[in-house]
Amino acid sequence: MGDERARPTDTSEEHMNTAPAVLSATSIDGNDIRNTQGEDLGKVKDLMIDLADGSVSYAVVSYGGFLGMGDKLFAVPFEALTVDPEHHAFILDASKEQLEKAPGFDKDNWPNFADPQFGDTLRAFYIR
Repeated sequence: MGDERARPTDTSEEHMNTAPAVLSATSIDGNDIRNTQGEDLGKVKDLMIDLADGSVSYAVVSYGGFLGMGDKLFAVPFEALTVDPEHHAFILDASKEQLEKAPGFDKDNWPNFADPQFGDTLRAFYIR
């Protein structure tokens, strides 16, 4: 009986390529971020949760560097990302050049994510 519940009931191609409504944070960690042209823009490094309402405010994206050294981190408003379930990735409507000019930070100097001005700056940059 428990074994039957663990198996998905709908294994059709359409169902398997539909974005799930709920994902675990660990299943998102490390997922690729690509742009609409299919270029690699980095990986999800962390998620920032709004404790007031439980929503995901930002995905922290790691870009550049080598083996985690010298990479730059970016806080991308979660609403700027689209799920690509077929490739276990997220799509961000930005070019590599735009991302390189985006407000970023390094692993030792994280911004104050609760600062409304910080959020406004990011939304103005990423949400069109």
